[in-house]
Amino acid sequence: MEQQRLVELLANCQVPDTERLKATTTELRKNYYPHPQTLLWLLHILTSHDDSKIRQQAAVEACRLVDKHWAAQPSDQKPAIREKLLESTLTEKQSLVRHSSARVIAAIAKIDLADGEWATLPGLLAQASTSSDVSHREVGIYILFSLLDVAGDAFEDKVQSLFSLFATTIKDPESAEVRTNTMLCMSRVAMLIHPEEDPENLARFVDLFPDMVAVLKAAIDEDDEDRTMQAFEVFQTLLGLEGALLNKHFKDLLTFMIDIAANTDISDDSRNQALSFLMQAARFRKMKIQGIKNMGETLTTKCMQIATEIEDDEDEEDEVNPHRSALGLLDLLAASLPPRQVIVPLLNQLPSYVNHESPQFRQAGILSLGMCVEGAPDFIGTQLDSLMPIVMKLLNDPVVGVRNAALNGVARLADDLAEDLSKHHAELIPVLLKNLDSASGESSSESESRKKLEILKAACGALDSVTEGLDKEVMTSYLPELVPRLGRLLSHSELTVRSSAAGALGSIAGAAEGDFLPYFEPAIKALSEFVSIKDSQDELDLRATACDAIGSMATAVGAEAFEPYVQPLMQASEEALHLGHPRLRETSYILWSTFAKVYEEKFTPYLDGVVKGLMESLEQEESDLDVELGAEAQDLLGQEVIIAGKKVKVVAATDDNEIEDVDGMEEDDDEDWDDLGGVSAVAFEKEIAIEVLGDVLSHTRSNFVPYFEKTIETVMGLVEHHYEGVRKTAVGTLWRAYACLWALMEDHTGEKWTPGLPPSSQPSEEVLKLGEVVSVATLSLWEDEVDRAVITDINRNVAATLKLCGPSILTQGKFAEQTISILASIITKSHPCQQDIGDEADQSPEDEESSEYDWLVIDTALDVVIGLAAALGSQFSEAWKIFQKPVMKYASSQTNYERSTAIGVIAECTAHMGNGVSPFTAPLLKLLLHRLTDEDDETKSNASYAIGLLIYHSTDSNTYLPAFKEILRKLEPLLHTQVARTLDNASGCVCRMIMAHQDQVPVDDILPVLVELLPLKEDYEENKPIYECITGLYEHQNPSIMALTPQLIPVFAAVVGEPAEQLEPDTRSRIVAVVKFIHAKDASLIQGNQVLSQFV
Repeated sequence: MEQQRLVELLANCQVPDTERLKATTTELRKNYYPHPQTLLWLLHILTSHDDSKIRQQAAVEACRLVDKHWAAQPSDQKPAIREKLLESTLTEKQSLVRHSSARVIAAIAKIDLADGEWATLPGLLAQASTSSDVSHREVGIYILFSLLDVAGDAFEDKVQSLFSLFATTIKDPESAEVRTNTMLCMSRVAMLIHPEEDPENLARFVDLFPDMVAVLKAAIDEDDEDRTMQAFEVFQTLLGLEGALLNKHFKDLLTFMIDIAANTDISDDSRNQALSFLMQAARFRKMKIQGIKNMGETLTTKCMQIATEIEDDEDEEDEVNPHRSALGLLDLLAASLPPRQVIVPLLNQLPSYVNHESPQFRQAGILSLGMCVEGAPDFIGTQLDSLMPIVMKLLNDPVVGVRNAALNGVARLADDLAEDLSKHHAELIPVLLKNLDSASGESSSESESRKKLEILKAACGALDSVTEGLDKEVMTSYLPELVPRLGRLLSHSELTVRSSAAGALGSIAGAAEGDFLPYFEPAIKALSEFVSIKDSQDELDLRATACDAIGSMATAVGAEAFEPYVQPLMQASEEALHLGHPRLRETSYILWSTFAKVYEEKFTPYLDGVVKGLMESLEQEESDLDVELGAEAQDLLGQEVIIAGKKVKVVAATDDNEIEDVDGMEEDDDEDWDDLGGVSAVAFEKEIAIEVLGDVLSHTRSNFVPYFEKTIETVMGLVEHHYEGVRKTAVGTLWRAYACLWALMEDHTGEKWTPGLPPSSQPSEEVLKLGEVVSVATLSLWEDEVDRAVITDINRNVAATLKLCGPSILTQGKFAEQTISILASIITKSHPCQQDIGDEADQSPEDEESSEYDWLVIDTALDVVIGLAAALGSQFSEAWKIFQKPVMKYASSQTNYERSTAIGVIAECTAHMGNGVSPFTAPLLKLLLHRLTDEDDETKSNASYAIGLLIYHSTDSNTYLPAFKEILRKLEPLLHTQVARTLDNASGCVCRMIMAHQDQVPVDDILPVLVELLPLKEDYEENKPIYECITGLYEHQNPSIMALTPQLIPVFAAVVGEPAEQLEPDTRSRIVAVVKFIHAKDASLIQGNQVLSQFV
């Protein structure tokens, strides 16, 4: 081993000869890397060799060996090495070598500073950074950045002096490099600041913040792409740190960014970066944005303005450009901010856009609306009637591009508002068909042909979404017009058109249900041709869509009609798992889920293959290998892509031929990869696979038992996965497994649970064991999870399980106490998923309006509160003491849906608590009396339901009896409304009042009004108190009810007939008993009635 040979080996690394490079690598690893002397030689070569490429290679290799060999260097030689290394770096002319050498210094200093050595380095770097020689300043500040990057903690006691230095360097008069690297330094120093403990350094950072913005502005003005990107990255980094760092200047920063985004004189790259920053801000600083007056409106209107830059002939659908990024930001804003801050300004602007003479404005208007639907469906649903004329106008626009945008807008509206949009089917379906037909003819040019293809696909997409929301009868009426058209498109020359038509056909079948049977055979035969194609990406895409559509048809026509196609489709779906196409794998899993739902226990013969396929998916490694791609693939860095069926992580192409070290001297940090952004195709696939596993076990029930243990073990290992979609479905599937096992146990024992603790019967050992697993898994996420969707889904699962399986799960460890604690934090908006990243839990005021997504977290938590009440019964009164105040606060909210939801929660909890509600009678009565005259119909309806339950269950009659007259007075107008649900709840309330205190209600006056409203049209739950009341009056032969018998005969006939779910079994029995009583009194009243005659 000799130094000259080392130089030769470093030189060999520069030669593009694979065999020589392999031999060089082997020799270096075997003869040089294990020896401390090698590091000394590399540092000598770095500081003295004439060839810059050799110096660069030496720097790269030295950096890798520092951790391993620096401590072994002779102590008496280290000062000279440090001095020489710093000196050579300051005088190095090649920037690449300079930066690599700086990283070597940082690696050594990281070790030295921790050992109390090289204490002079920070001072030397400060001196270099303020030198009169600009090159020294550039090197000094870069070394400082490199050091802060790897050993920032070593500077915790030097932050003040660093800010003194940065105040000078960030305004360097000659060097943009110094200014930009100062920004990079500040982003690292910001990580060391703890605002509450260190207000002085926080103030220093805040004072310099405008200078950081000035650096970015200058880089943009000078069109310096690299420095602009670095500066944007700094601001992105700051979004993830303590909120106090940005708070003072946050409004100005947002304004600066949206102004950059809207400035067409600036490069698209810079504008996209500004929009990317705003997207991250909407994601992680939504509460802060919400608190800035008019900021939501400003961002919304500017996004709409940017969206007008759309061009007819865009080359790449996936190309990132400002108008697409602006629409993406609108999507995030709608999901993150209250409707009044985004949707209201958008709707105010919309008329001027859709009536504009420029087609780009008309397109931007409808696309902007479409992007916002998912984030605020409830609010937009209330505006749909007034929006439909706009939608219809644009669907008939003379410009093809506008019609295309309108069709896409309709699809988005229907995705989230299918039921609301279905009311407009009579005007909507014909115009969608008109667009479909207009694009089906011959084209005179390639441009026209391309536009027609887009219209065909968009019209199919709109039909796909719209038809999903149609009632069976309505859908059936359109089958003769729709199915033949779409059937013809299944043989279109363009595979993407076939795919769109297949998707629409699947949705139509799903909506038509059994009425699709006459069209089923030709449709399934046409689609079956696509389930084995595999010669191109487009063919695989079509195969995936056909797979989805066939699943919808299976659900529509039922098990018997579909039976001949199951076996070949299962074979095709298993083959599809090995074709290297992520979406095809996902649709294969979903097809299995559909078949499990259709065939239930009869799906058992396929379980071996299905479970095997799903387990193989869940056990995949998510990073099989790394590949290097060139500069054109920079946007994929850190992402995983599928290449030839393999999951591949994309890494940067090396600027030099540095040698891979596989000896563990520079280990990958997996967490770093997670932070880089993109979720891998495999993670998305796992999310689907876990969901399907839950579907399969739920529907095959006892036949799935042999696979239970392996399933739980595998899914449990994914509960803390880095991708929130996997976390969400993993916990959800565990809860579904628990519910399934519980149901099997109840089927076996024949015992049903009863409310209250301890449980009335001991669950099986298997149920207890799974309950422990599920509760531990849930609590590992529920308390600290920051993703709203994960928390929302946990809430839904816990609520459903409590209602289905009762109180047993609450006996697991401290699950009951922690559940109540977590629910309290969500309901008071102090849960981590409700906070801006880096901010304290008390930063969001409870009375602040919520976005619809944020409200969903609270709404589902309130459903868990109801679940607790159902499981605990009268014992829930103790827990209600914790929830009463925040729930009653929502009941007095300025927002309609918050009030109606809270009153509904009070009603449900009262029903489950029974007489346990008595101590709370006075405050609840006062609130409910007030809400009986609420401006919102839903709130009034829920209040009438709640007050009836309160009177029926509370034993505190001294409190509520004096209010009877007021209650009846406020109920009277509700009994004359045209809103069916309000009529039903008001009727139920009156009946509960009669049953509780008949003597306090003018029965003779109220009964005729009540009977006129029967049978109920919507809320069948209220049939129970109504018919209990009526049959009770018959039992006592009340004269008023006896006189109303002729009017009640057709009512009884209606409710004991179809639909069967109108009545619970015991209520039906009571009515039958009354019918027999009436027949005994006067047989002629019953004899003419076919329905009732069967009971006598």
